[in-house]
Amino acid sequence: MGDRIIAETNRLILRRYKESDLNDLYEYLSDAEVVRYEPYQPMNLNEVKSNLEWRISTDEMIAVELKENQKMIGNVYLGRRDFSSLEVGYVFHKGYWGMGYAKESCETLISLACAGGIHRIFAECDPQNAGSWRLLEALGFEREAHLKQNVYFWKDEDGNPIWKDTYIYAKLNGQGEGEKG
Repeated sequence: MGDRIIAETNRLILRRYKESDLNDLYEYLSDAEVVRYEPYQPMNLNEVKSNLEWRISTDEMIAVELKENQKMIGNVYLGRRDFSSLEVGYVFHKGYWGMGYAKESCETLISLACAGGIHRIFAECDPQNAGSWRLLEALGFEREAHLKQNVYFWKDEDGNPIWKDTYIYAKLNGQGEGEKG
């Protein structure tokens, strides 16, 4: 399993997904409050099984496990994009919100990505998801844009799109380490 570990912090192990993560993953992907701002609905167990297969097959999804009890409590997404950039995202079990685990995970992975030569890391989030954009700001990201009604994930009962706004945040390699820009 050593090759499956990406990084460790004092409290966390950041690693690749494994089959034994099914129940922990189901706990948070089936929770409507957790996935409220995601482009998918709460998942049933079969949907989570299929989703876990994808997570195991990709290196873009990183499981976050508590060292103290080996419970997988969430994930960080690092998707490769053009021009040496990454897109970051995160989803955590609501029982672990507000404890600094997402920040700790993201700080560690962003540091590794920057050390590896990544130029820019960006994130997109719903303006109504204050917890998410506050975390991005705490990580040193700057809001670059507020896109108005640029995306929809769902339609209303008449089949009309339910449009949503998007905030775009970004952080450049070296930004927030004594100099701006």
